Amino acid sequence: MKLYYDPISTTSRAVTLFLADQGICLDEEIVSLHAGKHQTPEFAVINPNMQVPALVDDGLVLTESSAILKYLGEKLGSPAYPTDLRMRARVNEALDWFNTGFHLNFCVFLVYRRLLPDFATLDAAAHKAIDNLGQHRAQKYLDVLNRHMIGGQNFVCGDQITLADYLGATYVTLGEFVGFDLTPWPNVRRWIAGLKARPSWDAAYAGFNGLLSAAHAA
Repeated sequence: MKLYYDPISTTSRAVTLFLADQGICLDEEIVSLHAGKHQTPEFAVINPNMQVPALVDDGLVLTESSAILKYLGEKLGSPAYPTDLRMRARVNEALDWFNTGFHLNFCVFLVYRRLLPDFATLDAAAHKAIDNLGQHRAQKYLDVLNRHMIGGQNFVCGDQITLADYLGATYVTLGEFVGFDLTPWPNVRRWIAGLKARPSWDAAYAGFNGLLSAAHAA
């Protein structure tokens, strides 16, 4: 198996943290987003979406982080992707929850809107409208995550880490780029703190933390 990724990529970090936690080493190739390597004809053959991560395994190509996580979890027999039908359904539901409404309202409206060139053409009024919408909706999603998904548990789907935690943490910590304050959501803060204390976190998030430090110093 070969993983194409960039350490600064949000969705790549979900996969690399999972692999590090599992003690799994794959053949890896960094596809630098800053250098535009994801937009080359060579990489487009692997992933026509020209995005990372991408996993290649004996002719099978997967290009969505959630699908990659589920495939690896199943293939490796990881307890992070439970075999119990009901538990697996809960994990799949949480993955979809993070990937849909939470990602749009928190990651896109609040963070990527300020970082990506795609939004550069928007005028001030449009930025303000999107920000207001994102703030309102993100708070609702964080309320659900805090009260109903994590609650008194250690992780999103219970007291054992699952694929949902690896993906969800990448999205929630993205808010650090814009100084998003998680104080009103103590269970979310506790959950993130627990994940950051894992031995594999610092290595998997080194690229992100370096980018974050540079952004805050600018």
